[in-house]
Amino acid sequence: MKLDLSPTSWGRVIAVTAAGTAFFIAVAFFVDSFNFPYLSPQALWHAQLTDLLLPLGLGGSFLFFLMWKIRQLAIAQRDLSVIAATDSLTAVLNRGAFSMLVEAYLDQTRKQEDTRSGALLIIDADHFKSINDRLGHDCGDQALRLIAQAIKGQLRGSDIVGRIGGEEFGVFLPGVDPSQSWLVAEGIRRRIREMDFSPGGRACPLSVSIGGTSFSGPTTYEAIFSAADRRLYAAKSNGRDQVSFDPAEAALVSQSSAATVH
Repeated sequence: MKLDLSPTSWGRVIAVTAAGTAFFIAVAFFVDSFNFPYLSPQALWHAQLTDLLLPLGLGGSFLFFLMWKIRQLAIAQRDLSVIAATDSLTAVLNRGAFSMLVEAYLDQTRKQEDTRSGALLIIDADHFKSINDRLGHDCGDQALRLIAQAIKGQLRGSDIVGRIGGEEFGVFLPGVDPSQSWLVAEGIRRRIREMDFSPGGRACPLSVSIGGTSFSGPTTYEAIFSAADRRLYAAKSNGRDQVSFDPAEAALVSQSSAATVH
């Protein structure tokens, strides 16, 4: 079992306290050891007991208190980092954190020799303004939370999702090919379409338009975002409530689907 020595763990507090206290005791014995030959047995016993208990009581208590405070600061810093990176309404990453993580992944792919693939989806809630206008912003917020939950329910642990605009979400799918990414996008679209959203007993069907692009090899966040955004525009222009990929990728998906049928 590996001991957790992270800044937020109790293992680090205990380990540093024990090691520091042992060091203090060793220093105390070393300094007093020069006087030990000249002490009577009773004085020697008293000196050794002092060299043990004084560092243990004072040094150990001080180190424990210090490390406990450092742990509290580390926990507070971690919580603040999570809050700073999270969209408060939908509990997914905010735009800045999402783009930073995707850029970090793509930067790693440019440094590695093996080819890495993946996909970026941009998901836009259809006619969202009308929901706010007809039902109020509270219902609009509820709809966004439901959409975020539906998106997360279709993803793997390694996938990244963030809210990148008022009613827009970004999904990054590392290590997937075009057909897999299309299936994920279509699964998200269908799940949202099938959700029951009836605020105040009034049925209000939800739908999303999804634009996506895949990559294989070195690329940049700006490049794949622009490509996915163009496909989102196409999906919205063609009637919304649909998934749109680049023509080459759509062809690959169609071939894969045809092969499955035959």
